[in-house]
Amino acid sequence: MLRRLASSVYWACSRWQFTSEPAPDRPTVLIGAPHTSNWDFVLMLGIAWRLGIDFRWLGKKSLFAGWRGPIMRALGGIPVDRDDPSRVVGEVVERIRDGEVFGLVVTPDGTRSNSGYWKSGFYRIARETGMPVTLGYVDRTTMTAGLGPTIDLTGDVAADMDAIRAFYADKAGLRPEFRAEPRLRDETAAGI
Repeated sequence: MLRRLASSVYWACSRWQFTSEPAPDRPTVLIGAPHTSNWDFVLMLGIAWRLGIDFRWLGKKSLFAGWRGPIMRALGGIPVDRDDPSRVVGEVVERIRDGEVFGLVVTPDGTRSNSGYWKSGFYRIARETGMPVTLGYVDRTTMTAGLGPTIDLTGDVAADMDAIRAFYADKAGLRPEFRAEPRLRDETAAGI
């Protein structure tokens, strides 16, 4: 209740406009894109809290060092060791299979710069758990943020990514120069 109140105040005072499809009615992998600024985190918290979504998010393990660790975990953070990202996918899948119920916010473009490709962990987690993918966004050109459609991945990676690319085609992010095109390094099913 406090989170919803905080998010309502945030959206009322923010220059950003909250425009969203309804919250998914089941646990989902929520993509946060384009991820071009640290402020994206605040906007995604505002979106999830406004819609009452119970979520976790993945963040680089250095965010969890020292005094920040308990705060980041209380906000739903799961530390990611970038040296072994496949281990994180396995850990998240295991938590879900063990019965933990939550939405998972992932920024597949990874860093706040254009690295050329999205990371495929969101896709693997969604496919291995049967979770759908919800397309969350931040768009500076319209000063809007919210959730787009929730889609079930088909396993046809190229077709799924085409649908994701179509949604994000007109979304610029807070710093458009850092936007990465939604493209996986290898969009063949064998490569995922």
